[in-house]
Amino acid sequence: MVPTLLLVSITTFVIIQLPPGDYLDSLAAEMGESGVDNTAVLESLRRQYGLGEPFYVQYFKWMRGILLEGDFGLSFEKNRPVTDLIWDRLGWTFGISIMTLLFIWLTALPIGIYSAVRKYSVGDYVATFFGFIGLAIPNFLLALVMMYVAFKFFGQSVGGLVSPEYLGEPWTWAKFVDLLKHIWMPIVVVGTSGAAALIRIMRANLLDELYRPYVVTARAKGMTEFQLLLRYPVRVALNPFISTIGWILPTLVSGEIIVAVVMNLPTTGPLLLRALLVQDMFLAGSLILIVSMLTVVGTLISDVLLALVDPRIRYQ
Repeated sequence: MVPTLLLVSITTFVIIQLPPGDYLDSLAAEMGESGVDNTAVLESLRRQYGLGEPFYVQYFKWMRGILLEGDFGLSFEKNRPVTDLIWDRLGWTFGISIMTLLFIWLTALPIGIYSAVRKYSVGDYVATFFGFIGLAIPNFLLALVMMYVAFKFFGQSVGGLVSPEYLGEPWTWAKFVDLLKHIWMPIVVVGTSGAAALIRIMRANLLDELYRPYVVTARAKGMTEFQLLLRYPVRVALNPFISTIGWILPTLVSGEIIVAVVMNLPTTGPLLLRALLVQDMFLAGSLILIVSMLTVVGTLISDVLLALVDPRIRYQ
């Protein structure tokens, strides 16, 4: 994990430096359009941020601050510590993503089991149809449709996680209820494609297990169908649900950036997009580094859980 994260940090820093110029060049262009000559100010900022130094010097300064002080640097555009900007949005990002993960699992598991057990039934065809629809429709388009329906037919304010009258207000029971009225929409939008994919995976994996000799033997011994299903084939077919932790954790930070922009969500996705657009390298690099770290940690967690759940992996 350590060398992987080191290589990722280097690659991230290189990619962010690839576009010509830097943040101060963009700032100079904006000042030039307004007719203001602030050459002295720009040179002072360039020395302050070390942007005139070689790439490797900037990289080592950035990594030294992270490793020794937990300091991810300063956001050029916001003129605030990167850590403050990330923590302001990380709570909402984690909350929405964890609830989305629960929505995916609670939806995909029973529907996938039903589709496999009732293969080629009307319910299986309906689940298959909606599964393909969920995979085909872009999330941002689904977000726009749901926002239109919620506003047109239910009179609900759209965009954001609370109504405009609650923005900046302290938490009360009324504000919490208003949050519940809004938060289900991004959960459904972000989770639809993941749930549709896992339904198909669960169905395929369970169909592979339902007719194995160990299932036939357990049925011949008189075990009830429901007990047999949950104890043996479903347990084996659960592997994809556990292995998704490796890619679910990164989405806790990056999330669905376009959906977050469309729905005006206070998550880290729009923050990362804006940082990349203006070449705010410390902010963008820190967010990408956190996403990469969560990818590696998620892979480790999923490997350990797979070994605990599946004896075949543990014994081999």
